[in-house]
Amino acid sequence: MNFLAAIGRAFLAFLAAIGRLALFAANGLVQCVRPPFYPRLFGRQIVDIGYYSLPVVGLTALFTGMVLALQTQAGFSRFGAGGFGASVVLLSVVRELGPVLAGLMVAGRIGASMAAEIGTMRVTEQIDALSTLSTNPYKYLVAPRLIAGLLMLPCLVIVADIIGVFGGFLISVYRLDANPSAYMVSTWQALEVEDVVLSLVKAAVFGFVVALMGSYHGYNSRGGAQGVGAATTNAVVSSSILILLFDFMITGLFVG
Repeated sequence: MNFLAAIGRAFLAFLAAIGRLALFAANGLVQCVRPPFYPRLFGRQIVDIGYYSLPVVGLTALFTGMVLALQTQAGFSRFGAGGFGASVVLLSVVRELGPVLAGLMVAGRIGASMAAEIGTMRVTEQIDALSTLSTNPYKYLVAPRLIAGLLMLPCLVIVADIIGVFGGFLISVYRLDANPSAYMVSTWQALEVEDVVLSLVKAAVFGFVVALMGSYHGYNSRGGAQGVGAATTNAVVSSSILILLFDFMITGLFVG
């Protein structure tokens, strides 16, 4: 029975963690729409999440589009279907690789930063000081990050989609000798509104997940510097797993 008891304890602990996360997210969302608001803090998060993440997201999308163009041409040429390279690059980048890779890159950069910053405030009792000064920590720390993540990741994904398709264009034209006009015509013909909507919906969900997990693990960190390090690691890992999980769920909903 000890084995079954261990499974039961692990399952109950998992349900308790899900409940704590749900309550944290609900409290954070409520504070997003209740005054007072802190536009200065919101602007700072906009810059951190959006502007400073552009280089890593742009480079990731550029090289992904280039590699995808090479692999598509190499694979499709075996079946005499090399002319479909532009459509495959476009659909792969816009519908899947752009949002997922941008979300993972932002999770590694911003999610870790949020967890480290809020975790340091927790272990140094700065969050307790905010409560003592009658400042809601959720309003001051969590709400600006949730709103910024929800708004800025779609902007980053739009840039990533454009750069990724441009990377495929560069390789196809200057390496694989494709006709530039024909490539652009094939790209525009393959693009549909549903593809863009799917990409933006995924991006918004991923941005919220990254901000939520970074804030949650930082807010609940314990144990000094070691606890902050564990919170940072947990934020990145949990964000990455949830991004892949929600990617599957959202894709299933749109495809279904």
